[in-house]
Amino acid sequence: MDISIQNLGKSYGLQKAVDGISFDVKTGEILGFLGPNGAGKTTTMKMICNYITIDQGDVIIGGKSVKTGELKKYIGYLPENNPLYLEMPVIDYLEFCAALQQVPKAQIPDRVRQMVRLCGLNVEKHKKIAELSKGYRQRVGLAQAMIHDPEILILDEPTTGLDPNQIVEIRELIRQLGRQKTVILSTHILPEVEATCDRILIINRGKIVADGTADTLRKQSQGQQVIRIKIDDANTESAFQALSGLPSVGMVDIIDGTNGRFEIQSKPEMTANKDIFLLCAKNNWILSESIPFETKLEDIFRDLTLN
Repeated sequence: MDISIQNLGKSYGLQKAVDGISFDVKTGEILGFLGPNGAGKTTTMKMICNYITIDQGDVIIGGKSVKTGELKKYIGYLPENNPLYLEMPVIDYLEFCAALQQVPKAQIPDRVRQMVRLCGLNVEKHKKIAELSKGYRQRVGLAQAMIHDPEILILDEPTTGLDPNQIVEIRELIRQLGRQKTVILSTHILPEVEATCDRILIINRGKIVADGTADTLRKQSQGQQVIRIKIDDANTESAFQALSGLPSVGMVDIIDGTNGRFEIQSKPEMTANKDIFLLCAKNNWILSESIPFETKLEDIFRDLTLN
């Protein structure tokens, strides 16, 4: 099911938690929803789920407004704090959640078995939830979000508390689910976004400040090509002057003068690779390294949200 967020807004007193944002998420797309604490991520997710009221705008799912209250059955939601009934055994809890979500009684045992397998709960399935580690409790939360086979998954920090092996497993599970479902997930683990999500949306102070793939955001943020090179058999000062005079080069920094290492930033919308290669060939210098420098997602996130 496609999701269309239209001029969505939410205020708490004089503070605008979400300030008139609009975006779409298509079926089969995994959207990474990023932002600093207090940016409006969780509030937006709760409005999409119709968990809290919408002050402004609307959320349209499959052509219908969430305000009708008819769409909750199509949504699986894992809240950030993952509320669980700690005294219930895992199996009993999942059966209870399936009944709440109106899964037909005859199908509940099969759905529970499937979730236990998918979420890696088999070893712990007969324990009480209170006896589980934080990572396994998170898996139970994921299982309850998916127990009714919803078409939309809203996951708020889904890998919180998981160890590195579990994170890899949950990432793969989310990728598999994303082939058939619409998935929105928030996380503070930026490498996880690149590994899992098709698209990234960054929100800050209730407003969208970036929307696109990781590569698109890098290009928009960087503007110029940045490469690091190593030139052998050249005088550092002579090489610096020659590189600085190239028509495509905007700035040259000496990284390691002893070993002939430079960082080159091209002029906007230009690349310097060819000019650097021809310069080295003309002067019989050996270009032993030429490494593109990618802007990290962490740097983009910080630039967009530190204001």
